[in-house]
Amino acid sequence: MKPSVAPSITSTAEAPEDSVYRKVFWRIVPFLMLCYVVAYLDRVNVGFAKLQMGQDLGFSETIFGLGAGIFFAGYFLFELPSNLLMHKIGAKIWIARIMITWGLISAAFVFVSTPTEFYFMRFLLGLAEAGFYPGVILYMTYWFPAHRRAKIVAVFMSAIPVAGIFGNPLSGWIMDSFQSTGGWSGWQWMFIIEAVPALLVGVAVIFFLDDSIEKAKWLTADEKKYLAREVEKDHHHGDKGPHSVAAVFQDGRIWMMCLIYFTFVMGQYGLTFWMPTLVKATGIKGNLNIGLLSAIPFICAIVAMNVCGRSADARRERRWHLIVPALVGAVGFTVAASFADNVVVSIVFLSMAAAGVLTCAPLFWSLPTAFLTGTGAAAGIAVINSVGNLAGFASPYMIGYLKDLTHSTQVGMYVLAGMLVLGAILVWRTPAKLVNR
Repeated sequence: MKPSVAPSITSTAEAPEDSVYRKVFWRIVPFLMLCYVVAYLDRVNVGFAKLQMGQDLGFSETIFGLGAGIFFAGYFLFELPSNLLMHKIGAKIWIARIMITWGLISAAFVFVSTPTEFYFMRFLLGLAEAGFYPGVILYMTYWFPAHRRAKIVAVFMSAIPVAGIFGNPLSGWIMDSFQSTGGWSGWQWMFIIEAVPALLVGVAVIFFLDDSIEKAKWLTADEKKYLAREVEKDHHHGDKGPHSVAAVFQDGRIWMMCLIYFTFVMGQYGLTFWMPTLVKATGIKGNLNIGLLSAIPFICAIVAMNVCGRSADARRERRWHLIVPALVGAVGFTVAASFADNVVVSIVFLSMAAAGVLTCAPLFWSLPTAFLTGTGAAAGIAVINSVGNLAGFASPYMIGYLKDLTHSTQVGMYVLAGMLVLGAILVWRTPAKLVNR
């Protein structure tokens, strides 16, 4: 039987709990989504910079692949301590620190001139950004119970395709329009202009986010009691998970989650880092045109992510809502790679790949957060995200190396398809009773 909610929050025709969660959603989720759009744009805009930097600085495909991927080495090293610090210090100050730091480092890319400087700056950017994404996933568990979380995380992670929809054309336009302005290349202007939102939004975090339900002045006393009770009840259901940092490393389920997430991240960053190059390979000319066509797969992804997220929550089913998108993504990569010189076929199947692989990302987190709570959740989410995101290092570097070796992205795309199939198999082997709630 659902707990009652005071009349002060039942004035609408919708269910009392829906009214409360709608209020929470509109207060925090769109703002966090804005933060992630900014984060993702600064993380992957190197894929667009590559279209000019390679010629200006003499960087090979392998150098770019390694530089894109080395971001995740720094990310990996600081992920767990960052998430534990956020759990201790509070989301508001810690997320603001992350965003302001990465904004400054991203702007400093204008001074990169050698491969060593490129690697070092990407490593520093990873250190700065570590903890943002898992921190937000952890933050969601403070407000939303497990049975509402898939669609909430799907909306939040819609920031990835949104960043592609708006960021790719923006990056292309900046690079074309500002080329040689003030003696700088277009890619330098892109880095400096796209760093500004991180600094501004980072400052806004301090004034807008609340660390917990109890500190939210925009909630009534009855609303706070109801939300706290729901979250506490959800935590009792999650008692089957590890409760300490040490226990996290000893739990075999955590390592299975790491492996599953690794396969999905391989596909995610293979797509997002190399999308401009894949579109350019079809024969499209002009950075703005490449950016506009690159946006199409992300439009398809944003629809698929939210439809699947709502369906997963409505049915309280997690595994098949991950397996099907993973297999769709694998088909998309395979066919797009096989018809790389055909614009229409490539865009259609890159759209399938984007819809599949980007849908896997938010829905995945409904698996581990179904059995992780408290300090175990802070540590577990950070471990899974940091280990899984090592694929963010492996994927761009692998594709760059194979492209230099074979003068084609085809083999790399086939490998990404195989990783998605492996991920689907591992999800299928995960017990339904562990995650379906």
